[in-house]
Amino acid sequence: MSIKTATLNGVASIEIARPEKKNAITVDMYAAMAQALRDANADPAVRSVLITGQPGIFTSGNDLEDFIQRPKQTMDSPVFQFMKALSTGEKPVIAAVTGAAIGIGTTLLLHCDLVYVSDEARLAMPFTSLGLVPEFASSLILPQLMGHVRAAEKLLLGDPFSAQDAVDFGIANAVLPASEVVNHARRVAERFNALPPAAVRESKRLMRRAGGDKVLETIAVEGGIFAERLTSPEAREAFSAFFQKRKPDFAQFS
Repeated sequence: MSIKTATLNGVASIEIARPEKKNAITVDMYAAMAQALRDANADPAVRSVLITGQPGIFTSGNDLEDFIQRPKQTMDSPVFQFMKALSTGEKPVIAAVTGAAIGIGTTLLLHCDLVYVSDEARLAMPFTSLGLVPEFASSLILPQLMGHVRAAEKLLLGDPFSAQDAVDFGIANAVLPASEVVNHARRVAERFNALPPAAVRESKRLMRRAGGDKVLETIAVEGGIFAERLTSPEAREAFSAFFQKRKPDFAQFS
């Protein structure tokens, strides 16, 4: 297992720890993160959740080989359980983005309450280049945050963007030196120990109330199309090119 969890001083930490694979996330890792989020939500000693990666890498997104062998086919699959646990959790979630955040490495940030980004971070959502579509309600939330045209650059073209862009777009709170981002995020997480927990939970619920059902609906709609796209000729060409380390050829498709 490549997910490390711990609870210290009121903070439940979830660390993506698979640096040899650039923190690519497997089905089992999604299951572990979903359970960690549920456990944190149920534990009265936990006041906040901190999600981190490894130095220089937050996550490169899905482990494609694992993902192809065990695709997400129903809303009961571990990746959707993770999405549900993160998007509906009652306690504040703080993310420390320690480096590159690709695919779900970026979209999961849309469901965190506070996000601090390393100055070395690079974010990207290259779904279309893999023959896929946006996930984790990013097709809903990103246009709301940054407007349709800028969201189109990120979701249709898959353009990467910087840590400062993430702040400017409203995805992150601040850019910090790489060596400071995790410690800063933990200090922020620990501030919730001094605040009344029920008031924090209710405030978060109110902030999320307007988009709650729509977010879950969008996750389901995106997920259905995503699952269909996984077996499409375009996706097969994209995955083959990825594993063969060549440029994909989409000229044959219309």
